Amino acid sequence: MAPPLISLRDISLSFGGNPLFKGLFNNITKGDKTCLVGRNGCGKSTFLKIVCGQMDFDQGERFVQPGTRFSYLSQDVWLEPGQTPKEFVMQSGCAPFEADEILDLLKMDQDRPMEGFSGGERRRVALARALVGSPDVLLLDEPTNHLDLPTIEWLEEFLGQYTGALLTISHDRTFLEGVSSSCLWLDRGTLHRHNQGFKDFDVWSEHLLAEEEKHLSKMNTKLKEELHWLHRGVTARRKRNQGRLRELNKLREEKRAFLSGQAGKLKMSGASSEGGSKLVIEAQSISKALGNKVLIQNFSTRILRGDRIGIIGPNGVGKTTLIRMLAGVLPPDSGTVRLGKTIDLIYFDQLRDNLKPNETLWQNLCDTGGDHVTVQGQPRHVMAYLKDFLFEEKQVRSPVSILSGGEKNRLALAKALTSPGNVLILDEPTNDLDMDTLDLLIEMVSDFTGTLLLVSHDRDFLDKLTTSIIALEGDGLIRECVGGYQDYMRQYPPQKDTTRTTSKEIIERPKSARRFTYNEKREYEMLPARMEQLMQDIAEAEARLEDPAFYANHPQEFMKVTQVLTVAKEELGRIEGRWLELDELISRTP
Repeated sequence: MAPPLISLRDISLSFGGNPLFKGLFNNITKGDKTCLVGRNGCGKSTFLKIVCGQMDFDQGERFVQPGTRFSYLSQDVWLEPGQTPKEFVMQSGCAPFEADEILDLLKMDQDRPMEGFSGGERRRVALARALVGSPDVLLLDEPTNHLDLPTIEWLEEFLGQYTGALLTISHDRTFLEGVSSSCLWLDRGTLHRHNQGFKDFDVWSEHLLAEEEKHLSKMNTKLKEELHWLHRGVTARRKRNQGRLRELNKLREEKRAFLSGQAGKLKMSGASSEGGSKLVIEAQSISKALGNKVLIQNFSTRILRGDRIGIIGPNGVGKTTLIRMLAGVLPPDSGTVRLGKTIDLIYFDQLRDNLKPNETLWQNLCDTGGDHVTVQGQPRHVMAYLKDFLFEEKQVRSPVSILSGGEKNRLALAKALTSPGNVLILDEPTNDLDMDTLDLLIEMVSDFTGTLLLVSHDRDFLDKLTTSIIALEGDGLIRECVGGYQDYMRQYPPQKDTTRTTSKEIIERPKSARRFTYNEKREYEMLPARMEQLMQDIAEAEARLEDPAFYANHPQEFMKVTQVLTVAKEELGRIEGRWLELDELISRTP
């Protein structure tokens, strides 16, 4: 078995006297593809920062194999005003041609100033800096946040070809199933490891919890009840959601009977517009453009009571514009939108504008006073309702401003679902939510008896909630098909993206010829000797470090040699990149 690249031994950490975790052990070896899962606030991001050396811990040991190169993508990345994507990526120490290549793969304009970048654009630039240079260890904290589906699928393919060690946090079940071969579960300060990918997580975690409940049955009854509330409720929701999928398939069959088989068009004769209570939205030949960019062109659809519509497409293609037009908030440039006679909208967007940060959770839900809320026509005590959304009793009287991003999203959803209405519009509701909350949201939305319009990049979420998909393909083209995201992919399999340049094409594409200068020619001739010397230095240093007695007998010298090895490897990588640039240049010189 290969020695670990990074090893954590007996790691403990507390905040304000409260232990976050205690006695954690974990090794990361070459080729590991591991996902790290756990509830919001359990310490996943903190654990990742400890792994990469950005955060200290109270006790324990962290060992890094000398010369190991690792790259860390945090949830929030600071982009310096005035910088271009290429300048930002090159802060990693990569060669210019490497920055060009990764930005091209991510379809980013390398020289465009980053002021005003959207959330998706910011995430792609941050990803570019994390992925460039093929590090030995790649640490990714929620890499799919704000990314559109084409980019998420590209990232899955990239990580599938990546030969280093991967440790990633994500709430995207489909993404984790695609990239992981092992699983870490951080639960109440304990780190559990499973040597299978995320596909097996539900079965494995439920087995662990069942064993723990057997053990707790001999202990304090209150502890057992707490465990049941924390986890067995989640398990029950997952099982109920499986039953809901069967009901969803029946709704999909009804939708299939209504839609025509014509690609990209809807047969409008399939239902009568009479009986206004059944008709929710009817759009006829609507179009919308933003300047010279066509977002929607000549699109028609009819949405009936009980339909559950998923809206998908790349960032910037017009998903929010379409949903606002269908809701009657934004007029189309041409065509008509007709709403049913008794339509009452519930609108949730990802900005959480419905929350008052200086008020408590209780006050935000009961903004007119009292201690009850009405959910789908049924009165609920505010404390019990917040508990459904995984809030603890001690949080109910706390101000919203101290909540994490995921907790604020949970509260915003809880508040939105107390609004009376029969059409629920959810625009990217899954950002920052952990998997337990996603299970809860699926249950709540499944119980909603009205009509659903959902914009999301979460494929599992779409598959479990939608009866049909409206896909914005770009340049005004819109397709509609029955089912969830996987049904859409089967009906319209992706075509090779000829606009996204591959690494091989970047190296081989023709470039404007220019003369190879005297200084560049001299540098090109001298670099191989320097590379050979560095490789000798690296080999000598590695040989000394492999001696088990070296550290014990000469600890200070061991640290110096380790530092020399690291510097030599970094210089060798830089020089190799420069030599490749010059070699490519001389091959094009006339």
